[in-house]
Amino acid sequence: MKYLLPFIMAAQLGGCASFGKGMVEAYLEKQQSDDTRICEIWGKPFHGLSPFLGNKPGRMKVLMVHGVGDRLPGYSTQFVEKLTKELDLPVMSSQHKNITLTSRFDNSKNLGNLRITRWLSKDRSKELLLYELTWSTITAKQKEVLAYDNSGEYSFRRAEVNNIMKRFSNDTSPDPIIYLGESREDILVSFGQSFCWMTKSNWDDLPNNAQQACSFNDSSSAANIHIDQYAFISHSLGSRITIDGMQRIASLVDKRNAEFGNALKNKEIPIYMMSNQLPMLQLGRKLPDVGNQKAAYCQPDGEKYNQRMLAKTPIIAFSDPNDLLSYAIPHGFVEKYIDSRLCIDVTNININVATIFDAFGLGKLANPLDAHVGYDTDDRVVALIAKGIGNKNTAQIVNERCRWIETID
Repeated sequence: MKYLLPFIMAAQLGGCASFGKGMVEAYLEKQQSDDTRICEIWGKPFHGLSPFLGNKPGRMKVLMVHGVGDRLPGYSTQFVEKLTKELDLPVMSSQHKNITLTSRFDNSKNLGNLRITRWLSKDRSKELLLYELTWSTITAKQKEVLAYDNSGEYSFRRAEVNNIMKRFSNDTSPDPIIYLGESREDILVSFGQSFCWMTKSNWDDLPNNAQQACSFNDSSSAANIHIDQYAFISHSLGSRITIDGMQRIASLVDKRNAEFGNALKNKEIPIYMMSNQLPMLQLGRKLPDVGNQKAAYCQPDGEKYNQRMLAKTPIIAFSDPNDLLSYAIPHGFVEKYIDSRLCIDVTNININVATIFDAFGLGKLANPLDAHVGYDTDDRVVALIAKGIGNKNTAQIVNERCRWIETID
């Protein structure tokens, strides 16, 4: 029903006030039945998560990093259930484990929540540990300065749709601004603590319902880096946090823990970015200390190969062109604006996650809010993250509904 308002208004403006609501609904239902939404992929083949679920003696570990807006632990449940169904992991741990994140140097800080769930195949031969970071606790206090604007004293004066949009704006718009301020360090520490807990041993050894700091200096972390497989799934601002967070971790451990840093240099860690905003979030930032030097750091014969942060960081960037806050990653962006030591390769996925309607001859229309938040419920997005493209396990829906243009060096 939320799609009907623009069409009903258009009909009234065109002198068609008698155009029945039932006819409008029938018209929209017909358009919804003919799903012609685009899915276009430019990049190299990638495997997705599926091939690494039987990783022995290590484990497949995935960290979710949310974007703008306040979140509560469990925000990723719908996406995770779709993902694990696609991966054929029908067995889940009977409880979630929750760690209240804090700083090693200031245990009084609450840096958000890390919620861990364990998923298994029926025969227990495949395993996925899913880590869900909720960092919005850090920014919630500062956003209270706008709380008055959502109160009845002001909100009742707005039209209903405008009030919904204003609430959304008040919840999401401040976060990128706050991230550029003093809270940025706390958010990056929160991410670093989450990754640190990922590198710890197995499910049984993780704490639960505890406020506890993690250290990379534990020798088990370096050992696990060698055998475990890792991936990040991020949304909007969460993608910038993930990139910045990995740069921060690599720079710290390289100085304090050579064993861990050397192990990290041999890892390939993909980042699946939904509603990618890297170009917009680059505005106003300084250029990286190391740029335009990918060959030197990432090629085995490069003169600075031993100084890389990671062996490879594939970025799979999902962008809906009708998402007003999402951007594809243009050619040359990574080389100029992202640290070369991360050894990034980009796959751009141009995909309609919001339904597009024909507004009775007035033009095509898609709900921009749906286009911003619909990635984690789209079957094609889930299938691409689960099983990739250009391999024998690629999901049928991807082969049938997506156009892939393979790129080569």
